Amino acid sequence: MPGKPLPNENPSDSEDQPLPAGVKNYMTPQCHARLKQEALQLIDQERPVLVQTVRWAAANGDRSENGDYIYGKRRLREIDRRIRFLTKRLDDAVVVDPAVREHTDQVFFGASVRVCDEQGNESSYSIVGIDEADAARGRISWISPLARALLKRSVGDSVTLRTPAGEQTIAIVGVEYKAIEL
Repeated sequence: MPGKPLPNENPSDSEDQPLPAGVKNYMTPQCHARLKQEALQLIDQERPVLVQTVRWAAANGDRSENGDYIYGKRRLREIDRRIRFLTKRLDDAVVVDPAVREHTDQVFFGASVRVCDEQGNESSYSIVGIDEADAARGRISWISPLARALLKRSVGDSVTLRTPAGEQTIAIVGVEYKAIEL
């Protein structure tokens, strides 16, 4: 059925997180280069090889029981869907390089922010694009609730967050703008 995902398909994490309507797709230059490289690799390498395999499998006769043909067509649809997704993301991208940003104590996209909670525990977060967010590495999407609470605040400001465990207050203790490694 068109539009319905196949049972074995696993779309990437970023495809599960579409941009909210009306917002810009901010990303760092490193993320832009990574997405562009992935798109080129799919277009120039993976897809042509797979087209040849499907063409060979189709020439072998009955397509209804031909595993190579069925799998190849399914994989082609996945690759084409990913290429369309990457192309749209790259077309809509607003690339912001935090390494060349003039230093300020205010939090904007690309900032690496140190915060301190009420118990005195410090944490660091880098505010990045939706396609490069990785909470385990301290990278939070600029549209996440934490990032939105921090944006446009300055060193010394306190922010109250609503979490499942209740309200939590954190203080911004440092803001730095530097290249964010992938």
